Amino acid sequence: MIRKIRPALACVLLAVGLAAHAAAPTNPSPKAGDIPPQILGKDREGNVVDLASQRGKIVIVTFWASWCGPCRKELPILGHLQKVIGHDALQVYAVNLKEPRNDFAAIARSRTAPPLDYIHDAKGVVSDEYGIQAIPHMFIIGHDGRIARVHRGYSEQSLPEIVQDILALLPEDVRNRQAGG
Repeated sequence: MIRKIRPALACVLLAVGLAAHAAAPTNPSPKAGDIPPQILGKDREGNVVDLASQRGKIVIVTFWASWCGPCRKELPILGHLQKVIGHDALQVYAVNLKEPRNDFAAIARSRTAPPLDYIHDAKGVVSDEYGIQAIPHMFIIGHDGRIARVHRGYSEQSLPEIVQDILALLPEDVRNRQAGG
């Protein structure tokens, strides 16, 4: 009897170990100073989004989902920053994390959706490359294409620090111009 249990137990333990390994991101999350993975997938028009094409701007890549309350609070703030600062100096990409296309589209196409560039990562390819384990998870990328700051989670208390991190990276002429410039 014990001989039969041991192989069965070993199979169960192996299956659990393989499932845990498969569920974990294969890459560590990039940190400040790193150059992040450059391809974010395709935008809603089907164009490949390549961060290399955004060099010279501040770029925010944030991972979110429709069921994530903190994400749903963060996105309008980022949309407002995008509108006030302008696309010439700031580009925000909101990467949807592993949701069915209908759930993603309901938010991204909503008339009340923040004015952001939305990317659907249904299979988690991009989120795995970025090592995403929890959301919201934001990367602020500087003019040089390197990650300047990483923010995990969102709270009203963290908002001033996030905004300050973004503003500190903007050139003085952008910080001092009229909103939406």
